Amino acid sequence: MRRLLAGLTAAVLAGSLAACGSSADSGGESADGGVDKVKVGVIPIVDVAPIYLGQQKGFFSRRNIELTLEAGQGGAAIVPGVVQNQTQFGFSNVTSLMIAQTKNVPIKVVAAGVASTGEAGKDFGAVVVKADSPVKTAKDLVGKKVSVNTLKNIGDTVTRESVRKDGGDPAALNFVEMPFPNMPAALADGQVDAAWVVEPQLSTIKAAGGREVASTYVDAAPNLTVAAYFTSQKLIADDPGLVKRFTEAVNESLAYADSHPDEVRAILSSYTKIDEKLRASLVLPKWPTQINETSVRTLAELGAKDGIFTGTPDLEKLLP
Repeated sequence: MRRLLAGLTAAVLAGSLAACGSSADSGGESADGGVDKVKVGVIPIVDVAPIYLGQQKGFFSRRNIELTLEAGQGGAAIVPGVVQNQTQFGFSNVTSLMIAQTKNVPIKVVAAGVASTGEAGKDFGAVVVKADSPVKTAKDLVGKKVSVNTLKNIGDTVTRESVRKDGGDPAALNFVEMPFPNMPAALADGQVDAAWVVEPQLSTIKAAGGREVASTYVDAAPNLTVAAYFTSQKLIADDPGLVKRFTEAVNESLAYADSHPDEVRAILSSYTKIDEKLRASLVLPKWPTQINETSVRTLAELGAKDGIFTGTPDLEKLLP
């Protein structure tokens, strides 16, 4: 997930936000009794499978929401898109959302997104190395090159915590930024010593003989809330009924996905290029309907300790 664009705050605060849909409504239907057209900014990864599944199952249309899912590169595109009403809702990791909140970007989380399995060695994110690497545990990463998809974001935070808990110096890591899809080749070629990856790259590297040396989400906090769905403060004020219906549909989607893993693996073929064999071996995350606020606070504290934030995240304003 990409870092927020430089100057996002100035652009958001200087520009006027576009109107956000229909008039205020606190009920379960659209304000005019019709169908609300809703765009959601998502990232084409395993994490968002529930919303695609919910769209297929009719959980949104049943609530008079005509859903369009727009793929973005990450928070850098999705956050400003939501604030400027190009999309009404978005999906992002919670560290990116906390970074935005400390910059006074007017957003708020409306639903959980994805969570760690809580099981070391059986999670959807981890630091991995080649089979013959001298790195055996997290503390051996000290002084090594470790790839992350975005510098000064959730990957840094959780990897540093794994090193810290294993007795190493979390400040003595050399992070290298690169897209997740590039990491398997970079690791194999020796461009980096280790890679912080999520699925499907995690299974790809393991299938090639790679080893996991740290279950970083698990090390950071029990049952860590990794990402969430969010919207603009303006949409919440202008159309609370739509926000309520969207949140209900997302929650139904999350619960369904969490209890139907085979359907999750099948829906992945509709929006990713993950082949059937790899889909079958993926470690799926958990999709609880409740945000683990304690784990988010832990991420905020760790991020502040490692210099991720320019200010202190106000979780009372950010979380539902």
